[in-house]
Amino acid sequence: MTISEGTAVGTSVQTPFDRAGAAVDDWVRAHEADLVAARRHLHAHPELGFAEHGTTAFLEQGLAAAGLRPRRLAGGTGLTCDVGTGAGPMVVLRADIDALPLPDLKDVPYASTRPGLCHACGHDVHTTVLLGVAQALAALDGLPGTVRCVFQPGEEQVPGGALEIVREGLLEGASRAFALHCDPSVPVGRVGLRTGAITAACDRIEVTLTGPGGHTARPQLTVDLVHALGRVVTDVPGLLSRLVDPRSGMSLVWGAVSAGVAPNTIPETGQLRGTLRVLDRDVWASAEELVRTLVTQVAAASGAGVSVEYVRGVPPVVNDPRNVALLRSAALQTVGAEGVVLSPQSMGGEDFGWFAEALPIALARLGTNGGGAPLDLHRGTFDVDERSIGVGVRLLARTALQALAADAAADPAVPASTPAS
Repeated sequence: MTISEGTAVGTSVQTPFDRAGAAVDDWVRAHEADLVAARRHLHAHPELGFAEHGTTAFLEQGLAAAGLRPRRLAGGTGLTCDVGTGAGPMVVLRADIDALPLPDLKDVPYASTRPGLCHACGHDVHTTVLLGVAQALAALDGLPGTVRCVFQPGEEQVPGGALEIVREGLLEGASRAFALHCDPSVPVGRVGLRTGAITAACDRIEVTLTGPGGHTARPQLTVDLVHALGRVVTDVPGLLSRLVDPRSGMSLVWGAVSAGVAPNTIPETGQLRGTLRVLDRDVWASAEELVRTLVTQVAAASGAGVSVEYVRGVPPVVNDPRNVALLRSAALQTVGAEGVVLSPQSMGGEDFGWFAEALPIALARLGTNGGGAPLDLHRGTFDVDERSIGVGVRLLARTALQALAADAAADPAVPASTPAS
């Protein structure tokens, strides 16, 4: 039976991929306790970006136990693992494995055992989901292609571990990539999707102004540095809003201002630190030059010396429409029409955007709220309803199957094969 053929079941037609999806459902039901245990182990043993040695070893063991052959990344942490024969099309699934430098404030049996470190962004869930997907797909026969599972280190770093995945060429030969991210504002059992920009680029900016200093009684004899800083704080964001398309969603927000120690002394130096975020990838490409120019021009009116340190962080995640269509089809089969919701745009950063340098991408939101007020990301109180893990495994596994089927059907040179349970 080819991929496009199906068998009649009652009044409906069941395709091989329907049966494969049902086999994944059965696998999740049989291994639900194992998935929860894996997530709790990861949550209790968080590691910072590019230091995820224990996490990497734990994943190696779990993948090898399923008969797979994981490979460590060049930096020593993180893994790739191919599921399938190696023939036919290839799609990529990605999970981030690092934690945050935050104390775990929860009173739970699986709380972090490492002071000052915590999985406060759901990366333990993302990792467990992808581990489950690899294990579930490994239990199927005859995948119509290869699913490359990428367990990526250093997502919370700048510019992010995803850039290293691209540089190592680990996406070469693949047609598309998918990922998911926990969303504590969405109830468990629901999936958030969005075409186009779903997260923003995020760059870090540090501005240093200098002057000769002086007495506050005689500002005309020196450079009033605090006033100059204030002009940069207010004028530069305002000017940006008039020089770029407002639909790009550009936002410059200062998070730290420092200058002086005495109320009657004009300081010699002052600093601003903040972030620039933007949803449009083309605008992001020109943002650094524009910010440097505006800061210099605004500060120059005061006579202050100007130094701008601009650190490009991560690009926006812009979801490819065809990839979102595949996610939507998989989500409908996983959670039903009532479980698929529109995900709002976020101005937060996500380094999965680097994958778009090599291939089309799409990021889905996985509902993790089990009731009550959302336990927001990047807080030591963050936790999830663990029923979301099984939803994530079923969603990503079906997405991979759908993508392989679509790519095989689009390429007549690829022989059709039938996944079986």
